[in-house]
Amino acid sequence: MRQALHWPSAHTESTSPPVCSPGPARPWRPSVSLSRSSRSAAGPVRWARSSRRASSPQILLLLVGGVVADRLSRARVMVWSNVVCAAAEAAAVLMLVAGAAQVWHLVAMSTACGAAAAFFTPAAGGIVVEVVPAELRHAANALLKIGQNTVKVAGPALGGVLVAVVGPGWALGWDALTFAASALLFSRISLKAKTVKVRTGFTADLREGWNDFRSRRWLWVMVCQAAVIVPVWLVGYQLLGPVYGQQVLGGAAPWGVVVSGFTAGLVAGAALAMMWKPRRVGLVVCVGTGSMAVPLAAMATAVPLPVLVAATGVAGTGLAVSMTVWASLVQERIPADRLGRTLSYSTLGQILPVPFGYLLAGPASHLFGLRTTLAAGALIIAAAAVVPLAIAQVRGLCLTPQAAKDADGVVSTARAERQNARATSTAPAKSRNPRSRAAALSTARPNSAGSPQRSTR
Repeated sequence: MRQALHWPSAHTESTSPPVCSPGPARPWRPSVSLSRSSRSAAGPVRWARSSRRASSPQILLLLVGGVVADRLSRARVMVWSNVVCAAAEAAAVLMLVAGAAQVWHLVAMSTACGAAAAFFTPAAGGIVVEVVPAELRHAANALLKIGQNTVKVAGPALGGVLVAVVGPGWALGWDALTFAASALLFSRISLKAKTVKVRTGFTADLREGWNDFRSRRWLWVMVCQAAVIVPVWLVGYQLLGPVYGQQVLGGAAPWGVVVSGFTAGLVAGAALAMMWKPRRVGLVVCVGTGSMAVPLAAMATAVPLPVLVAATGVAGTGLAVSMTVWASLVQERIPADRLGRTLSYSTLGQILPVPFGYLLAGPASHLFGLRTTLAAGALIIAAAAVVPLAIAQVRGLCLTPQAAKDADGVVSTARAERQNARATSTAPAKSRNPRSRAAALSTARPNSAGSPQRSTR
């Protein structure tokens, strides 16, 4: 959840702390062909199919992107990912303006952008470690979230104005220009040359990343948590939420107010994370992730609109805080030369169930009813948020002033101090007086059998 509801830049607005990449969440968004306001009209099944097609390239290529991010310059990978998206959208613009665009053209553009996102996500997730000193990374992650979440508030409004004023083709052209501008900015990042290691082959690199991922119990447990929560949240909030707005709230305008409450909470949560660096990361992440159950429960009980807006604000705040501290923890614990592959495995674990969640949403809402489905989603999120806290390794996750090597390779300074203290307490006390030390030794010399014997003198 760690990359979420505004997920790792990979989900169309996903939610989990495990993977927070600082890059744009735009590349594979299916909204190119199906607008947010048309979801309820198109129905959950059609929206699910569109989302599944859009996410497939990223799912298929994420692991490749992780290996590339660890082998090559991450800044260069980010540049070319944005260049691919800019070129794909520019081609779509030309066809739209010429009146020759067909559905498969837009599908091809979405596929290209999804493939680019598969490379961008692990590279963006690891580049912070290379450009920001360790003591400033938490503040940098929070600052990135403030910028991203602010754009999430202003972006849809600006996009709607552009579509209304100049049409969808030129609005898509503006999006292509923003990708080109991003590529130009990323090209200005100067990184140290990576230490060249013996090339072991693509498969061996994948295996090394997998071994590193599965050896960290706290990481794969939290990814499993995200694999449950992310699809439930996306189905409940992004897919069924507009339907709830149409059927219960009375239209798109009230639901727009609800969405504004969530995005405002995201900005507020990122600002809070910038001022507050909690040590108990496991607890904060689980509580923040669990707050996403609040809006679904509020919709299930049909609370008044102001209460629902407040509920989404709470969820946005909790999510932003949890994603920020999770990003800082991952950057602290995972070695930089394996960070891209580890993030690709964790991101894949989070987004892989999303298409299946979309496919099940329509039948579930028709079979059990909208509000019952939302209530079930709230219960699932709350339960999944609490379960990892039963594991001591998750409860003990902490941010430390300095990164250190743990059992997998990074141990906190505090743990090292505890180990030193235990070693000191169990070691024989040494006398400062050499004579008294010699006398003590003379009274307990080992005999031939190796057992101590007293001096008879």
